Amino acid sequence: MRNLNWRKMMSGGPKFFKSFHRLYSTIFALSSGQGKCGVAVIRVSGSKSVDVLKSLTGLQKPPPARTALLKKLLHPVSGHTIDKGLILYFPRPHSFTGEDVVEFHVHGGRAVVSAMLSAVGQIPDCFPAQPGDFTKRAFYAGKMDLTAVEGLADLLSAETEAQRKQALLQMEGHLGKLYNEWAQTLVKCMAHVEAYIDFSEDDNIEDGVLESVEKKLKVLAEEMKSHMSDERRGEILRSGVQVSIVGEPNVGKSSLLNTLAQRPAAIVTSQAGTTRDLVRVSMDLGGFPVQLCDTAGLREASDEVEKEGIHRAKAAAAKADLVLLVASAPLLPKVPLEQALQNYLKTCGLSINLKDCIVVLNKSDLIPDKIQELPENVILTSCESGEGISQLLSVLQNRLTSLCGDPSRECPTITQARHRTYLETCLEYLHEYQRSLEAEQDLVIAAEQLRQALRHLGMLTGKVSTEQLLDLVFSEFCIGK
Repeated sequence: MRNLNWRKMMSGGPKFFKSFHRLYSTIFALSSGQGKCGVAVIRVSGSKSVDVLKSLTGLQKPPPARTALLKKLLHPVSGHTIDKGLILYFPRPHSFTGEDVVEFHVHGGRAVVSAMLSAVGQIPDCFPAQPGDFTKRAFYAGKMDLTAVEGLADLLSAETEAQRKQALLQMEGHLGKLYNEWAQTLVKCMAHVEAYIDFSEDDNIEDGVLESVEKKLKVLAEEMKSHMSDERRGEILRSGVQVSIVGEPNVGKSSLLNTLAQRPAAIVTSQAGTTRDLVRVSMDLGGFPVQLCDTAGLREASDEVEKEGIHRAKAAAAKADLVLLVASAPLLPKVPLEQALQNYLKTCGLSINLKDCIVVLNKSDLIPDKIQELPENVILTSCESGEGISQLLSVLQNRLTSLCGDPSRECPTITQARHRTYLETCLEYLHEYQRSLEAEQDLVIAAEQLRQALRHLGMLTGKVSTEQLLDLVFSEFCIGK
């Protein structure tokens, strides 16, 4: 069990005892999916798990560890048979939570699940689990650090292949390993500084200790900077790439949305200005999560509703990770293409870089002469005939790969805004330590900067007591996990 700040916890009064009781009581929940299904898994964790197993099966002792046994399951009060299913026993500490864990694999009908949960609830000191309770116990038992916990939560909510890959690497501890290595380096540097403060006058410290610490801290700071200079790839992949479709009215923005989504998500008519609000569609493009947003046509408007729609369209374009700028190919002026597109941006009232956009010249079926030698980010398409759509998808795929990156064991990525916040603060304290030395301040004061740096680095893996932080992370879990 992790070391807890008992003095702080004891000062919590009744709130502490309630929290303590929940942490060390036996909990149970449905750990498989909700609703009717073939098999449902009821998970029990805690000191009473074996008592629950014996009460529901009539066994005198638990079965061999991690061995499935088919048994009738009986209600502990009435003795009536609830179901016939498999039981599994995971003795501590070799279980997910580090406690004794029992699982009942029963038929997935609602009545069966309800009866099983009611039966387990009849056993003294057994309580229904709250969201994240099982994983919280795994964390306190040292089975997972906080980055791995977040990786598990991301894995449960992953909707695309790239999200699954990133979440699995984090759950397996590759990000936590990196942060723990940095923390170990910082601890050693602190130990040397503290030793120098305490024993330098006794001539028991080797020469060059502070210079050696300074070199190690500079290397550490450079590694952190490199880690953070990732253009938020991991965070973008985790939350989904925000792609906004913008342009003048009636250029085919909604048609393009429907074509990419392969369903009529947005209303399409010949009347200009049909779309007035943001229309969002979640998609999986080549394994990457995309939030595709259709917007109101950009033009001078007198209607208050349309004005608001245009305001939202510009705001969506400004916040987007990627912009699809749609123009009507037949209406594009016969001037050099780049100049025409720059003028089009000004007409739309957009202050974005043309090179950062993917430009879609739509309605190519209405022009007799095709534009030759287009730049890589300019695609000629027709939502009517399908021309250029496959090329657009290919360019989109390349841009998504660039935006989200390719997470690996060797280069784990930052996936949470809190990671970046704590790393930035840690880095600032390292810089403060360096500035303190340069200003020839008291070394005791400089050492405090290292302590603060280590404290914020510890926030990443959860090795610093932060009840509010833990509650925030675990509250995002579903019941039974």
